[in-house]
Amino acid sequence: MDRSELLRRISAFPIISASLAESFMPGGFRAAFKGNGIEFDEVRRYESGDDVRSIDRNVSARFGVPYIKLYREDREMCVCVVLDCSASMFSGVSAPLTRYEQAVFCAALVAFSAEYAGQKMCALFFDAETRTVFKPRRGRAHTMAFIGAALSANPHSKGTSLSSALKSASNVLKRRGVVVVVSDFLAVDWERDFNALCIKHDCIAIKIKDPVEDAFPKTGLLPIEDPETGKTLLAPSNSARFRLEWAEWHEKRRQNWLSICKSCGASGVEISTDEDAGAALQRFFRNRRKK
Repeated sequence: MDRSELLRRISAFPIISASLAESFMPGGFRAAFKGNGIEFDEVRRYESGDDVRSIDRNVSARFGVPYIKLYREDREMCVCVVLDCSASMFSGVSAPLTRYEQAVFCAALVAFSAEYAGQKMCALFFDAETRTVFKPRRGRAHTMAFIGAALSANPHSKGTSLSSALKSASNVLKRRGVVVVVSDFLAVDWERDFNALCIKHDCIAIKIKDPVEDAFPKTGLLPIEDPETGKTLLAPSNSARFRLEWAEWHEKRRQNWLSICKSCGASGVEISTDEDAGAALQRFFRNRRKK
């Protein structure tokens, strides 16, 4: 799909993001109640039982009776998008979208939802290394700059280092936030860093897959190239045994991924390249909110 068509579809996302944001942010809006937070809100007359340490001496001296300071609790949570732009994400054989194009749709929906909720958003792209980093900011200009960079991204080198990207995300977020990892998770040795990130932040894993992972088409001897290594092999797709083992391998990989997400305390969702990303994320975040 060309860039203009991708942008045309993304242009409708701000409308979808309104309903998505309410399910997406885990109570992440600024609190409606007042308490011992960090942002000053107002003063009121001292009442029996109030903490004397909250008394505002200047206002109390001015009115001749004790007044205390009230603060609005700050529940702002920065949203960090970790976007996989490695070579394997640009592959796809049985759908109109590549994994990366679907990943950009998911990332754009998350970014617009954060904007709608009034939250800051930061992002980073990675392949074998962590590439472009967007520092935490809010607003439409920042969102569109991120989407523009995502649409222009390409793999700079072979390989995928999800582990280093997760470490970078931890360094970017100074306070507790929401981390959304959008990837095909075709990587190794990332589990420990993902668990460390989940301890500090609310983590969401969006796994992008191609329909061919569930059912390999019967097309005879089909050359398959590994985009990460460039190696090619001939797949005997007419063989029932090959198709069965192919499906079993991908299912085993899927179950392992779900197990990692569960053990780390992260929420995980698989989205295929032939699905509507907006509808899939709305279902996921709605169910997540209920749980």
